[in-house]
Amino acid sequence: MAEDHGQEPQTGGVNPWLIAVSVMLATFMEVLDTAIATVALPYIAGSLSASTDEATWVLTSYLVANAVILPASNWFSLKFGRKRFLIICIIIFTISSFFCGAAPSLGFILVARVIQGAGGGALQPLSQAILLESFPPRKRGMAMAVFAFGVVVAPIIGPTLGGWLTDTYSWRYAFYINIPVGILAVYMVSRFVHDPSYIKNAKPKKFDGIGFGLLAVWIGCLQMILDKGQEDDWFGADWIRWATGILIIAFIWFVVYEWRKHRHALVDLHTLKDRNFAVGCLLIFFFGVSIYSTITLLPLFYQELLGYTAFSAGLMVGPRGFGAIIAMPIIGYLTNKWDARYLLTFGFIVFGLMSLAFGDVDLTIGPWTLFWPIVITGFALSFVFVPITTQCYATLRNEEIGNASGIFNLVRNIGGSIGISVAETLLTRRSALHQNEIVGKLPTASYWLQQQLANLGHFFAQHFGTANGAAAGQAAIYRQVLTQARLLAFVDVFRWIALLCFACVAVVWLFKKVQPGRKAAVAAH
Repeated sequence: MAEDHGQEPQTGGVNPWLIAVSVMLATFMEVLDTAIATVALPYIAGSLSASTDEATWVLTSYLVANAVILPASNWFSLKFGRKRFLIICIIIFTISSFFCGAAPSLGFILVARVIQGAGGGALQPLSQAILLESFPPRKRGMAMAVFAFGVVVAPIIGPTLGGWLTDTYSWRYAFYINIPVGILAVYMVSRFVHDPSYIKNAKPKKFDGIGFGLLAVWIGCLQMILDKGQEDDWFGADWIRWATGILIIAFIWFVVYEWRKHRHALVDLHTLKDRNFAVGCLLIFFFGVSIYSTITLLPLFYQELLGYTAFSAGLMVGPRGFGAIIAMPIIGYLTNKWDARYLLTFGFIVFGLMSLAFGDVDLTIGPWTLFWPIVITGFALSFVFVPITTQCYATLRNEEIGNASGIFNLVRNIGGSIGISVAETLLTRRSALHQNEIVGKLPTASYWLQQQLANLGHFFAQHFGTANGAAAGQAAIYRQVLTQARLLAFVDVFRWIALLCFACVAVVWLFKKVQPGRKAAVAAH
């Protein structure tokens, strides 16, 4: 069968593994920074004399700028050259990281974070496109296993590293840590990465300003709604209804406008006509929902209900990274031997089963109770991310990968944002529901309850006086009710994540079969 030149590796004579390490550094730095900044948020608020609500814009401003640049990265790489554009993005990200760490005020750090987000937005799709083009199809599974190190492991070790840096030094070092990594990444990319011929000979179309503006509007509205929705009672707030209306109009206008422009569009949505790519985008959206929800919930559980510090909670969830690292060489090998749909089925089922294990938690668990479920979850995540990526791009030509990578990473990030927001909303709503249920079933006239109130009242009276003892005893009982309600809410959300993973198994089988180790695009045309 003839070679499909649309899938030949483009390395410029460089060992593809040197290219993999070079671009993985940039991806790892960008994803790690997002996770570290989340942990440092309360300290940033205190240091810059801002409220916690105001400090959340440190995250939001970054995410909006990041998401807007993601799908536009292909146009910029064609305009300036992919290698040059990648180096520029790393330099922008690194310099803005310094200014984030040195920020004297909230306004200063917000501006720096917007610039940092713009620089970091293109790092993931560019790195992924370079990796995929540097390896022949039969070796792309192993290449994506390396890329998964940055995407899957960085959010896991981020809270631990961020907690340690913040507690030991200052929150500013959560940003300063990017500087040496960025310098090394610039050196390695300039040394080992080369543009393929189609990039060098590209004549990019005129910049699609209307499409870019519409993209910025609907992504900005979406991020604001997700960040502030629960706090402002979602559609109970006028501004959220207005923002939702603007979001819907801008999104529909964007899709119709970009679809009609086709090859002259900022984002070529016609790539979604490829069945494997469309199914891959749907699955990576659900992957984003499930992994980011779990990454958010577990540290919260340890901190809110078990009283762990941020650093200790990060250590408890850290073993997930070991599971992912163990799985990488295995999944890289199996991707070239087995049908990726079987690997994905295994990954989603195991991740779902571990989510059910998290749903069996109670307030008596020890530090090591969830060690193995957390490790196995990390193992399963590699069996999800790597096969999705290889299947998603398997039937695309190299020329289509840059545009597709921007869409793919944008969908994953949106899934993550929605997953975090939905998880936090469900926790709040289910906690209130379970609180009402517990209070409704509490036998207020029972001898046991009255005895407990009397004992607690007597205990607190010794410290706060007789007049305040009874009220303090009732408050202690109420606190137990709130704790139990919160625990049941965590259990609910973990179990719903499990159901989502099991539902994804059915979606997996919508993929067209791609013969492992073969040039899939040949079979596709």
